[in-house]
Amino acid sequence: MDYNEDKVDEMVLALLHLTSSRSNGIVRAWKGHDWDAMDRLHQKGLISDPKSKSKSVVLSDEGARKARELFERFCGS
Repeated sequence: MDYNEDKVDEMVLALLHLTSSRSNGIVRAWKGHDWDAMDRLHQKGLISDPKSKSKSVVLSDEGARKARELFERFCGS
């Protein structure tokens, strides 16, 4: 199936906000999402490399900000 990868990336980033937590200034989120989208988000500098033994990724400052904005846009009331 063909799909718009940018839209998928935005939705995955919004979902990362849903599962994120901040501790000591670092925002982490569970990485149980589409691997191709996670790789693209890493290439864009929004998250740490998802190819690690860790069950979570670290969101960059820009990634955390954008994730929140997208979550509010897609899921806000």
